[in-house]
Amino acid sequence: MVLLSGFSFTCWLVLSFWFGGAPEKVIVRSGGKIFRELPLTKDIDIQVPGPLGFSTISIHDHRARIKADPSPRQYCVKQGWLKQAGEIAICLPNQVSLELVGTRKRYDSLTY
Repeated sequence: MVLLSGFSFTCWLVLSFWFGGAPEKVIVRSGGKIFRELPLTKDIDIQVPGPLGFSTISIHDHRARIKADPSPRQYCVKQGWLKQAGEIAICLPNQVSLELVGTRKRYDSLTY
């Protein structure tokens, strides 16, 4: 009984605090400064300037992603759709980032 209640409590903690929940808006940064804050409620594609050129950010169905980027390795494009609050996509060579923000922050092993 003690093991079962401990396991149940641990599962509840993980589900309550580990995941960030539903995102409310997108924060787009260029060169470390906030470029735009956008709601996830409307579908849109925007162009964000960076040192290498323009990155294209797409918002669709309460999700966001970096659709195109002039960076050589395309890591931020390959990351795909961001769906939960606290998720971030960063294009370092072009200094463009995308962060989903909600009411609660998502925790990972780096924050502990």
